[in-house]
Amino acid sequence: MPVTAIEKQLIQNSFSQVAPIADKAAEIFYAKLFEYDPSLRRLFKQDLSEQGKKLMMTLGVAVKGLDDLDSLIPVLQDLARRHVKYGVTADDYTPVGNALIYTLKTGLGDQFDERTKSAWVKIYRVIATVMRQAAYPGFEADTYYNNKVYVR
Repeated sequence: MPVTAIEKQLIQNSFSQVAPIADKAAEIFYAKLFEYDPSLRRLFKQDLSEQGKKLMMTLGVAVKGLDDLDSLIPVLQDLARRHVKYGVTADDYTPVGNALIYTLKTGLGDQFDERTKSAWVKIYRVIATVMRQAAYPGFEADTYYNNKVYVR
């Protein structure tokens, strides 16, 4: 599922608007994530403000990496394998995606239009699929997405 130049631009522009409020965005993200799935709280053993900084930094790397997806893929694969050690499951990516979309919508307000949302949903699916396939050999994206409610 290739990402178009317009989608990259929408993602990069919208992220640049969220970056100045990174701490608040991370706070919104984790509050919504734990609302969607309270059981995920167990995965976070350190201070959430520090975790939020890591989240926003990682998102920034991924957003910049859209210009060179081939270089981004091994980074995502390594990240996914590390997440397995923390107890992350394939299903955990869904509430994360939903919380990300909610955070962007909240942080950007009216600027988070349907085109921008669609671009983010698409790239999150690509990222989540790459990560799931690296972490869980045999993960079947088509089967999974056809049987799950995905990013709202």
